[in-house]
Amino acid sequence: MRDFVAIDVETANNYPESICAVGAVRVEGGRLTDRFYELVKPEPEYFNRYFTDCVHGISAADVENSRNFKEVWSDLQNKILGDLPLVAHNSSFDERCIRAAFRMYGMDYPDYRFYCTLQKARRVIPRQMCRSRSLPSLCDFFGIPFSGHHNALADAEGAAKLACVLFAADQEID
Repeated sequence: MRDFVAIDVETANNYPESICAVGAVRVEGGRLTDRFYELVKPEPEYFNRYFTDCVHGISAADVENSRNFKEVWSDLQNKILGDLPLVAHNSSFDERCIRAAFRMYGMDYPDYRFYCTLQKARRVIPRQMCRSRSLPSLCDFFGIPFSGHHNALADAEGAAKLACVLFAADQEID
């Protein structure tokens, strides 16, 4: 798989539709060709203090003048996504959040093809070689420079580079 978009979302609270940041990295021919990052005014519009203080650092003040998910996604779709498959680390989280946000805004979900670097890593890397399957640990294992965990763009870029390594030998995604 050489053409895809790696994506990551952060949420403001425990509701999956409360996306407060979106990061995406377009990969064409195995090369990172474009990046997208935007803060999002979440719905419901409140921040769990733990998420702000211990996870991503985004607060209500940060998104005060931000656009909502529907507006941000429209730009993301037109500028970055196209018809490429999506890749995420622990894709079940990102896909669940994106689907929930689509429902929240009454948008038709186009059944994006999602692939997961976490699942792939679990299948191809023996546990004794790399105990943790976190994005930072896997990037470190493969020598991929990575910093800024839980920044949506940093996580999308890390997942993109990880996907290039993990899926490099695949003719088809299994």
